[in-house]
Amino acid sequence: MRIERRHLHYTTTADTDIIDLTEDLERFVRQAAIQDGLLLVFVPGSTAAITTLEFESGAIADLQRAIEALAPREAEYQHNLRWHDGNGYSHVRAALLGPSITLPIVEGEIVHGTWQQPILCDFDNRPRRRRVHLQVMGE
Repeated sequence: MRIERRHLHYTTTADTDIIDLTEDLERFVRQAAIQDGLLLVFVPGSTAAITTLEFESGAIADLQRAIEALAPREAEYQHNLRWHDGNGYSHVRAALLGPSITLPIVEGEIVHGTWQQPILCDFDNRPRRRRVHLQVMGE
């Protein structure tokens, strides 16, 4: 078994920026030359998340609306009262989705549905430079 690692950087905007990771992940798996294994995709930090979604404008808008309903920006958050940074909602949003996903690799290809793309969601209230860690394990 081999393990290959890499990290990618993305510059995000504020308030639920969603970035399609598909092409970058596929390029990494091809370069790693792993035929069968697992790809871990992880974003450090407590105001961003990794998940999957059909990356098209309607689904993106639907996710943004659902996230706003679950953790409204204007609600009162104890985090804001303590730290006065105004991003309490972003911590809750990221916790709901989680920081990572694991994708199977079969015959050198990432397995995902036709309309299922891995995405980075940045919920912070200011632009950020995000690092996404990739680790592929297999043969």
